[in-house]
Amino acid sequence: MLLEKKRHTFMNTPVRVITISFLLVVVVGTLLLTLPICNRQGVWTPVVDALFTATSATCVTGLIIYDTYLYWNALGQCIIILLIQIGGLGLVTLTTFFNLTIGKKLGLRHMQVAQESVSSESLVDTARLVKMIIVISLAFELAGALILSSVFIPDFGAHGIFVSVFLAISAYCNAGFDILGFRGEFSSLTTYFDNPVVLYTIMALIVCGGLGFIVWNDLYTYRKTHKLMLHTKIVLIVTAVLIFGGGGLFLFTEWSNPTTLGSMSLGEKINNALFMSVTTRTAGFNSIDIATMHESSKLISIILMFIGAAPGSTGGGIKVTTFAVILMTVYSVIRGRSDTIVMGRRVSQPVVYKALAVMVIAAIAVLLSTSTIVFSADREISMLDSLFESVSAFATVGLSSGVTAVTNTISRILLSLTMFIGRVGPVSLALALAMIPSTRNRNQVVPEGKIMVG
Repeated sequence: MLLEKKRHTFMNTPVRVITISFLLVVVVGTLLLTLPICNRQGVWTPVVDALFTATSATCVTGLIIYDTYLYWNALGQCIIILLIQIGGLGLVTLTTFFNLTIGKKLGLRHMQVAQESVSSESLVDTARLVKMIIVISLAFELAGALILSSVFIPDFGAHGIFVSVFLAISAYCNAGFDILGFRGEFSSLTTYFDNPVVLYTIMALIVCGGLGFIVWNDLYTYRKTHKLMLHTKIVLIVTAVLIFGGGGLFLFTEWSNPTTLGSMSLGEKINNALFMSVTTRTAGFNSIDIATMHESSKLISIILMFIGAAPGSTGGGIKVTTFAVILMTVYSVIRGRSDTIVMGRRVSQPVVYKALAVMVIAAIAVLLSTSTIVFSADREISMLDSLFESVSAFATVGLSSGVTAVTNTISRILLSLTMFIGRVGPVSLALALAMIPSTRNRNQVVPEGKIMVG
């Protein structure tokens, strides 16, 4: 009886239910991908490698040990894209949608978990938001697949349909998986660097998935309210600045690099610089060789990856709003203000504290992962490349400088854990910490302690 009560209390927290749902999807995905029927060789896939792949797919990361096309067969690829779809939209969101579709009445606890999953402000609005998320997501993915099929069907025939659908889902969910390995192992979109239809369609899907469902809901209701939330304004402004600012920086640093942008025409340079700026925000596709980029470009990529996409989206990172709140907090301190002011609005202290917690947790996870890769590697790996891989894992980006393929078992397990934390941690873990009940009496007066900082 006591054990049942403890289990009920533990599962009563929505963020815990969401975290466990992701974990269950990873476990099921791992078990399926270990089976010989899922790969072209017909052999058992090592558990650690299957775990890494399942985690990368569920956490919509894109880091891979094996080329998705060359190693996994059609069944394995279907399992991977299913994991990506579930991981991108969330198991709770999908199950809630199907229950609502068949007319099943949902209890209060289920709706509270769904509310947390879709970042809804009220229980009343949750059901409508869940339906909107699924409809909008499927619409974007279908539109993307149709546009991409105009390129891939002429190139690959009937197989081009599956390629288009796979890439559309992967791009919208900001996953970065591809099945173009038959054009070169780990080639991603490098063979389409000169095709603006492919590049801009993938970019559009990445941005649409990365804006977040809160923003899309706010844009949808704008025709009635004629105003946007502060959250939406911050997401749109910061996203635009990062895309065009990052594109300009990539254009500058890689302009004359013969292995990346150097040999391209002006139009191709602009297209690929913008593509890299968008994809580093959490998608993981690449149209140029990441390993041969200049170190300055890798550093720019690390910063963009760490910031990531918007809350409530298919992307990762510490989130653009977290970055904006921390940046404006620093600015407010410099200006001698006691409150964080963003666009003429005061940001509450709990939000500032959560933003700081998310960034600190992210920094710790990245540093631990980087250190483990460097010190446990069987071969010499540079600190910058290790940091690049760790940030890519935490921010659920999936771009690789070639480190993942040569990591050992310890590093792969830790990278898997880093991906999982990155998918559910930056928001859910911070909220879980904020929801831990205090053992101190709220009416108790705590004496002030003086600490000198700075």
